[in-house]
Amino acid sequence: MRWIFSGCAILALAACDPPVPDSGAGIGFDNDNFRRSSPSGFEPVIPPAQAVSEETLNTLDATRPVNTHTADGRQVVEASPSNPAPVQLENAGISDENDFTAVDSRRSIEDDARRREAIANQYQVVEATKLPTRTAAAGPNIVEFALQHTNPPGNPIYQRFGLNAVARFDKNCRKYPSADQAQIDFLARGGPQKDRLGLDPDGDGYACSWDPTPFRNLGRN
Repeated sequence: MRWIFSGCAILALAACDPPVPDSGAGIGFDNDNFRRSSPSGFEPVIPPAQAVSEETLNTLDATRPVNTHTADGRQVVEASPSNPAPVQLENAGISDENDFTAVDSRRSIEDDARRREAIANQYQVVEATKLPTRTAAAGPNIVEFALQHTNPPGNPIYQRFGLNAVARFDKNCRKYPSADQAQIDFLARGGPQKDRLGLDPDGDGYACSWDPTPFRNLGRN
């Protein structure tokens, strides 16, 4: 009796066990709709293309916006059957004036020759003249001073005496907008031999740290 009950239980469990899926049948697809048999095996079945009528295309084209704009305001043209074909420009990177074909249609070689002659006639030849003579009333010339003196900055050659030389130098040099202006006034007041305002405390002949080197370099070139 026990063997009979055990056999019934095994049959009941076998009936409840789900069938093993066929791996060759595909996963989640029906063989009849997805695969077809061929000598080389299984191949996918491609569904036939659905025909679209011209009326459907015209309807879609009429409801679709052709020209749109991006967030920064640039115009974007979407693909549409109603859009005209793009214009292919010859020599798109050459301007009209540099395009020989475009210019040749408007002017001839004789016209260009007349234009060049007219431009040449507008030239004016200016003859070189001598530089004007600088008079003493014009004031000291710092360029001439820099070329005539070879003393390097910081090399003392003039004697200087006075109290609070550093304080006078700082106070009086602040009054000039540039070192060039300070040197001009320094020379006009008797410099470099004399230094009444204390603009040249080290005695190198240059006021308020004026540097003659740039003028000398230009003179050599």
